[in-house]
Amino acid sequence: MEFSSVLKKLGRDSVFGEGVYVSEGEMSSAAVQLAEATRQENLAVAEGLRRHDPKLLDELIVRYQHRLLRYLLYLTGNREQAEDLFQEVWMRVLLRGAQYNGAARFDTWLFTIARNLVIDLRRKRQMASLEELTEAGGMERSLDTVSTEKSPFEQLQRLESGQLVAEALLELEPLHREAIVLRFQEEMTLEEISQVTMAPLSTVKSRLYRGLAALRPRVAALKERSGR
Repeated sequence: MEFSSVLKKLGRDSVFGEGVYVSEGEMSSAAVQLAEATRQENLAVAEGLRRHDPKLLDELIVRYQHRLLRYLLYLTGNREQAEDLFQEVWMRVLLRGAQYNGAARFDTWLFTIARNLVIDLRRKRQMASLEELTEAGGMERSLDTVSTEKSPFEQLQRLESGQLVAEALLELEPLHREAIVLRFQEEMTLEEISQVTMAPLSTVKSRLYRGLAALRPRVAALKERSGR
């Protein structure tokens, strides 16, 4: 949900039962303050990594460990590989932390490291890299998600069990699965996904569209086979 939408909702849901008026100027000011706070946090993380601050690294591991491991599990489909890569990602962060300059969100940089390690591993094992995997044919279609409405993925999660959706995700093409995970579970913007995957924005949108189109029938098939 956009920050402005959050403020509007708070205005509607006043504890006194009456809407509290929030001007566009106040919303713009709040958005600017939030953006500045995020920028300052990113710069603080960059400075701490340059100093090899062990306390900061511990805090980052605690903060991002579940998200990072989940992303690696979806990319590799193998828990042992994901756990090995998880350790390697944080080793890279420790050794190359000075490369993070705070210009982008830390999690965008972190997931880029993780993705590159997965590609390196697959190449070493003479497997196709993520970029070499072919995608299903068809015209590219734009998928512009609206933050104030439930996405198709969120609607599916609400209707079906999380386990079914997770199993169905693993059956998707890796590139489509990755796009869905980054967009709807990691809540990255399309531009941030483009940075992580090093793919054009139009390609990111196409992968999301195709992935979502393929997800629902796979959930239905799994549900039928399992009798759930």
